[in-house]
Amino acid sequence: MSQKTIEILRECIPTFNVLSDENRLMILHILFENGNLNVSDITERLHLSRPAVSHHLKIMLDAGLVSVIQQGKERYYTATLQQAGERFCRLMASFIEDGCIKP
Repeated sequence: MSQKTIEILRECIPTFNVLSDENRLMILHILFENGNLNVSDITERLHLSRPAVSHHLKIMLDAGLVSVIQQGKERYYTATLQQAGERFCRLMASFIEDGCIKP
């Protein structure tokens, strides 16, 4: 495996961390399906507490899988998958270049 592939894998670690948790997957799905939601809206759709949802959203925000817009006192979250998708495409291309997988 090339150094390039290793570097791309390192870039993907925060995304993999988000995707490794079932609750964060559910939040991501909810945001993807429903668009802009605040913490209360998300909490109503899950079995999690508001602080737990906020914690998961912080991790997801740090990983770049959600974005946030402040509107008055509320913060509205949206799924933002473009950067993660681009990283995964570069990772797959690098795997193919390295001969790790066949196209």
